[in-house]
Amino acid sequence: QVQLVESGGGLVQAGGSLRLSCAASGRTSSRYAMGWFRQAPGKEREFVARISWSGSSTYHADSMKGRFTISRDNSKNTVYLQMNSLKPEDTAVYYCAADPSLVFTRPVYWGQGTQVTVSS
Repeated sequence: QVQLVESGGGLVQAGGSLRLSCAASGRTSSRYAMGWFRQAPGKEREFVARISWSGSSTYHADSMKGRFTISRDNSKNTVYLQMNSLKPEDTAVYYCAADPSLVFTRPVYWGQGTQVTVSS
């Protein structure tokens, strides 16, 4: 089992930045890919970004490329999502996820989510 706890969400003005963190505990000795999804009110959950266990492979959704950057620090069992140039449409609950597979279509483990609100 892997437990994931997100932090760093909050209220920010359009154009601002936030950095989300996700701390993993439990079976962190296993090599998990980690990533982020988000869900806005009334919308389906959508993929944001994912990163391989080593950090050598990253992938970001097209709409976030150039604005969002995923990274990880395995010494701290933590993955980050740096979000810049935020837009009101980025408002959502952001979820951290982990999975043994880099395919990452249906991650096994999920955090509880952290709210990000971008005001115009």
